[in-house]
Amino acid sequence: MRTMRISQLAERSGVPATTLRFYESAGLLPADRTPHGYRSYREDAVERLAFIGAAKHLGLPLEEIGELLGVWESGACREVKADLRPRIAGRLDEAERRVAELTAFTASLHSALKHLDALPDRAGRCDPECGFLGPSARTAAQPVDVTLAPSRQAAEEELESWRTAPVACSLTGGAYSERAGQWHQVLDGADRRATDEGIRLTLPADRAGAVAELAASEQQCCRFFDFRIHLAGHRLHLEVRAPADAAELLTDLFGTAS
Repeated sequence: MRTMRISQLAERSGVPATTLRFYESAGLLPADRTPHGYRSYREDAVERLAFIGAAKHLGLPLEEIGELLGVWESGACREVKADLRPRIAGRLDEAERRVAELTAFTASLHSALKHLDALPDRAGRCDPECGFLGPSARTAAQPVDVTLAPSRQAAEEELESWRTAPVACSLTGGAYSERAGQWHQVLDGADRRATDEGIRLTLPADRAGAVAELAASEQQCCRFFDFRIHLAGHRLHLEVRAPADAAELLTDLFGTAS
């Protein structure tokens, strides 16, 4: 049977060599060794990677993908379908909950902007007389925090799961370039400040909807990112955290702190 080196498999599959090595360590992609110690892959590795990529695009965690691969290897399509259906249904329920949360957050942003636009322009400092700090304004103008965690924010360990998530992105080639371009566009002109574990960006509040949508999409393919959005008046603060191993990807998508 014909075999491939890791560079050849990376070229044929479009999956970076770093991700291939990680998949091997996670038990998803077996590799043989040549007498000189180089990794060697069989032809079916390309098909296996396509299956892994499809499962990742469905938002399945690597542990579940490993379980599903065991069923897939048996070759019975009906068994794969039976195993996959409840997993997709679970992800769909979670996605619908997150959509509801983002919809409510978007509505609160529209309400805050509507209230802000209705306030009179005054030369003096903001005080209760201008309406911004009045009782009717507190609900609309109060700062809002939204944390987009990989799973529903039900427990503290889930909020910190980004720290142990694998540093591997399922987007490759043109899809990754398109996503990077979207981030660069929405973050254009943002003020960037370094934090202990990532970067903090400040930009106009009217971009909150686009930022929240991109952050939610990003965690479908890169669960090692942690996003925190803070809305304060006309400004939006976006804090992005990631493990040290993801520093290059962090810079590529969100820029360098000034």
